[in-house]
Amino acid sequence: MATPLGNLRDITLRALDVLGGVDVIAAEDTRNTRHLLTQHGMSPQRLLALHQHNERAGADKVIALLREGQSVAFVSDAGTPAVSDPGALLVRAVADAGLRVIPVPGPSALATALSASGLDKPQVLFYGFLPNKAVARCAALQALREREETLVFYEAPHRVLASVEDMRDVLGGEREIVLARELTKLFESIHRCPLADAPAWLRSDPNHQRGEFVLLVSGAGQRKNELDAQVEQMLRALLEELPLKQAVQLTAKISGVSRNVLYPQALAINAERGAVDSATGV
Repeated sequence: MATPLGNLRDITLRALDVLGGVDVIAAEDTRNTRHLLTQHGMSPQRLLALHQHNERAGADKVIALLREGQSVAFVSDAGTPAVSDPGALLVRAVADAGLRVIPVPGPSALATALSASGLDKPQVLFYGFLPNKAVARCAALQALREREETLVFYEAPHRVLASVEDMRDVLGGEREIVLARELTKLFESIHRCPLADAPAWLRSDPNHQRGEFVLLVSGAGQRKNELDAQVEQMLRALLEELPLKQAVQLTAKISGVSRNVLYPQALAINAERGAVDSATGV
């Protein structure tokens, strides 16, 4: 079942009924769950630790309890289980055992961030956490570059700057990003800006990099088939003097046009030049 992201009053009445009525509560962190119960005037039930490091073994314990006729609730630390949190393996194991799984909906960082983002694209692609390593992270973003849906990521404070910089470099700085931080908590903040400006905002105040993040990035828009004449002229001139990558980077820096737009055009110009040279024998 879903539990509050931060503000403990966000728990549903149904969730309180369930927590107060089950025989066992399986919890990602029993200390946090005990605090949640205490804050709502409930005596902690029998608690069973079930987290990402013991989920398979914990699932066996839960199944054994259910087969004994006991009722079990599962909660992750905050938000909805199995959404970038433990729970999916448990649910699958219980269902495969022929036992009933009953969802108890409630808070979700994904839905909370979307509701306050101001991004109006109705289609959404939820990715969750990007890879830790820069090379793998950039490869994952590259695979998402042409997606038109709003892209939604979760990110930890110690990686948020590097992730946002990679988003800017791979997806293009002209996109819009919403950085939703510490949702429903005391220091909640929701900041919207061009992706190109996001690294500077994160660096501008140490507090901007603290807390748990939901990052929402606008999807790929319709690309222009042709560049502005002056930008194309600049790109052509630089391609005559520089390697393709350097020509694209310099044109992007001067013109403000995304490298993602310039790069395929640069390839086309080079291919066109090669065809002309071949035809003329030069």
